[in-house]
Amino acid sequence: MDTAPRPGLRERKKQRTRDALVRAALELFTANGYEETTVDEIVEAVDVSQRTFFRYFAGKEEAAFAVQELAESHFLDAVRRRPPHEPPLDALRQAVIANWDTIEEAIETVVPIELHMRTFRLIESTPALLAVHLCRQEGLEEELARVIAEREGVDMDADPRPRVAVALFGGVMRLTARSWGAGEDFSVAAMRELTASYLDQMKPALAENWHTRDERGGADATTGTGPDANTGTGPDADTGTNTSTDTDTDADAE
Repeated sequence: MDTAPRPGLRERKKQRTRDALVRAALELFTANGYEETTVDEIVEAVDVSQRTFFRYFAGKEEAAFAVQELAESHFLDAVRRRPPHEPPLDALRQAVIANWDTIEEAIETVVPIELHMRTFRLIESTPALLAVHLCRQEGLEEELARVIAEREGVDMDADPRPRVAVALFGGVMRLTARSWGAGEDFSVAAMRELTASYLDQMKPALAENWHTRDERGGADATTGTGPDANTGTGPDADTGTNTSTDTDTDADAE
């Protein structure tokens, strides 16, 4: 049972103002472009002063990432809640899928989920925001590695595995984001499906032999090596000489 005290009237009013500024900023960013939107336009949309805006945000960049920060916090909490018996990569995979299943409720306390997804796409396609996003991801991955190290009972400064696992996971997530952004379906469902697909391919892709084998399991079709490869040598090679044992026995013996 949640026994946390309900925020007072003043705190609730401040939260409503902050949420209104975030929503106005994201709507303007996605409609008109991040670089083209000014703080003046954001505060005008909410009918507050610039002083009020800067009471909540250092600048419009911070407003652009406000909901993304909420989503990242939600994901970290999902990782912490994973059962301790799960291997690290499994825990990360299950946490991110669970996160997409529950993120809508968390996000919509601030903005519609559809607006959040449009903002995510904007971040991916705006160089200035993408640079910030990648820097933020480094910080998130460090925190994530710390969570994994705590789960596994290892010292991440002495044991590289937590950072390696998170770096691998982060690379897959970056590829997922790029593929999603280049597609035509920008829904949560599409992102979830793509995430699951890429993560499910991760372990087999790294654990299995990447060489393409022929049907007999012999030669490497890409390099032409192996016992069954056609190298032009060996007993069955075509060397350009007649190896037939048939001889001309009909010659005139006169």
